[in-house]
Amino acid sequence: MVKLGASADLDWSHLDKPQGRVAGGKYVENVDEAGTAEEDRRPLQKVECDMPMTLTDSVMKDGKEWVVLEFAENDPEDPFNWNIYLKAFLTALLCGMTLFIGLATTAYSSGISRMVSDLHRSNEIGQLGLFTFNMTCAIAPLFLAPFCELVGRRIIYVGGYALFGVCFVGLALGKNMATIIVLRALLGLFGCIGTILVGGTFDDMFRPEQRAIPMALFAYVAILGTVGAPIYAGFVDQAIGWRWLEGIQGLSNVPLLVLCVFGLRETRGSVYLHKRAKALRKDTGDERWVAKEELESPGLKEMLYNSSVKSVLMLVTEPVVFFFGLWIAFAWFITFLFLSVIGITFGEKKHWGEGVAGLPYIALVIGVTLAFAANFLQIHKYDSMRRAANHPIQPEHRLYGAMMGAVFLPIGLFIYSFTQYSFVHWIGPCIGLGCISFGIFFIFESCYSFTSDCYGPSASSAIAGQGFMRNTLGAVSPLFGAQFFHNVGSQYAGLILSLIASVLTALPFVLYKFGPEIRAKSKRAITYDTDDNNNKDDASQSNEKEQTSDSHNVESREDSTIDGDSKKNVEIF
Repeated sequence: MVKLGASADLDWSHLDKPQGRVAGGKYVENVDEAGTAEEDRRPLQKVECDMPMTLTDSVMKDGKEWVVLEFAENDPEDPFNWNIYLKAFLTALLCGMTLFIGLATTAYSSGISRMVSDLHRSNEIGQLGLFTFNMTCAIAPLFLAPFCELVGRRIIYVGGYALFGVCFVGLALGKNMATIIVLRALLGLFGCIGTILVGGTFDDMFRPEQRAIPMALFAYVAILGTVGAPIYAGFVDQAIGWRWLEGIQGLSNVPLLVLCVFGLRETRGSVYLHKRAKALRKDTGDERWVAKEELESPGLKEMLYNSSVKSVLMLVTEPVVFFFGLWIAFAWFITFLFLSVIGITFGEKKHWGEGVAGLPYIALVIGVTLAFAANFLQIHKYDSMRRAANHPIQPEHRLYGAMMGAVFLPIGLFIYSFTQYSFVHWIGPCIGLGCISFGIFFIFESCYSFTSDCYGPSASSAIAGQGFMRNTLGAVSPLFGAQFFHNVGSQYAGLILSLIASVLTALPFVLYKFGPEIRAKSKRAITYDTDDNNNKDDASQSNEKEQTSDSHNVESREDSTIDGDSKKNVEIF
């Protein structure tokens, strides 16, 4: 028997046996005041441990018994139990990191003209810096995500963001375009941590009913950084040159990096449990102590399969994943396309200077900010329906925001198309830009929340596949955006995009009506029912369907209990 530390500040009044939980080789039938008991397996040593009260479960895997550690309710190390101020601080850090990564994505575009002039290369070669950044952001998450599961999130955040900042030194001092293009690829590699980790980090800290606002904030700053950089970047490039544009961005990352080094905490609860198990193994010499995820997590090969091959397979075999991926990819395509288009409209046609020609991006910032505020209507409606139903409700209720807001994308494209004439007041295309970013926000937010609800345990693979499509289209759009508008004509090019957006805008309406039938035909989607019990059964059946081929043959012992308690939570005191 092992004595694990019971922290005095924990509330155990809800337990039948407030002294805690007992770990043993066998489920203990009777424990006297001295803490002695008979066990039919090799006994565990008695050891004093400086750790919070910890729940255990005795399980069998491959014919061997393991004692698995889990968090108890109110455990202070469980990220779900952290106070709201710590969670808010960590959310602010991560959103700040996402903002700076987004700014770096597009600020580069404002310095391309002077950069290629100084390095004696064509503008198309300069655009490759945008292409390589987005392509590494598209591909890297398919292979990097499993390593976050193995080593925890903090080391990836801090290490990746530090290397992200170092890349700016090379960009500011680069002597040729080959150096610039390679460093932009590395910048995308290290910057994609915002793509692959932030959503999972919020899952670590916030329970499902608490995630809507943090995830909406994350979507907001991701788009804000991407569309907001040209507002200042044009003035910086005009005043002191493209090298200082890169250098200033690198320097601005330093304060946030320092905050991350000293203030960012590990949010994966399994990391804390692993440390407890490691300490117990060291103190007792007994190798049976393990964290739950040490037994249940798949191997590296399987995780790589889930994050890469499975993501692509879901993209091509699941209609919901593909069409929503196409929709969000088109929105990202528009975002990067307009890095070239806005310059054509206000620079070439209205003859504005480089710095002033970046000011219309303020309209994009205003649009996405209004969308973020309007999204609280969606959050309020969904939460009200969930509380009234008292059980998980259909994912289609996540689509109200998309149906309300996404129609602004084709409207905005149409307005922008036919207000680009030099004789039309500048406010006309700016109104169109505001409508465009308003719609793009709702596409982002609705796509990810709907996909997460639809696919449960497979959602991360589905979202990774959508991210691959999104960043790939975002990568290629700057390569031909200017040529497309020049050759087709600004008005007709915008009209074509508006018509495509109009067709895609039908998606949330179609899925709202036919979503349950489409999900019922899927092998991976979760099916929901209006009845609470049936709903839970359907969700569990979907999990079983998804995990059948991934079983790890972990069998919980079912041969005994403690005073009527279930087999899970064998007591430790």
